[in-house]
Formats: sequence, C-alpha cells, structure tokens
Amino acid sequence: MGSMGNVGWLLYIVVICGMFYFIGIRPSQKERKKQQEMLSSVAVGDTVLTSSGFYGVIIDMTDDTVIVEFGGNKNCRIPMQKTAIVQIEKPA
Repeated sequence: MGSMGNVGWLLYIVVICGMFYFIGIRPSQKERKKQQEMLSSVAVGDTVLTSSGFYGVIIDMTDDTVIVEFGGNKNCRIPMQKTAIVQIEKPA
C-alpha cells in the first residue's frame, strides 16, 4: 500500500510539471519565435514602431542594429538594437 502512495505522489508531480510547461514555458517560446521571425523580415524602408512608442523609417541596417529616422527629419537619425522593434509596417 505504501508503494501506491509513492506512485500517486510521482504522478501528481509529473502532472504539475506538465501544467507548468504548457502554461508558462511553451507560450513564451512561441512568442520568442514569432518575434525572431518578425525581426528577420525587417528591411530598409520599413516603417517600424519601437518599444518606446516612436514611429520611424529604417534607413540602414547591420546584423543586430538599425538606424531609424524619426519624423522625416534627416537630423533625427538614431541607431538602436533590432530587438527594440515591436511592430513592422511594410511600404505599400
């Protein structure tokens, strides 16, 4: 009878770990994959929304940084990391 109690606890722990995976870890992995796909599709000329809430146009890119021009003002060009991009709007 004592071994059945141990099996019950083991099953309980497995179920809790499974719930933790499907509620906590898996959605985070999906979101990270979606973000990586979005950042890989970014190109020069795209309008982007940054994590700070500014809209701008990408004028130059490297592997992990972009130079964004804000407000059509050639004096307002700011280099930033690609990970600061939250949303991309492709030109029509």
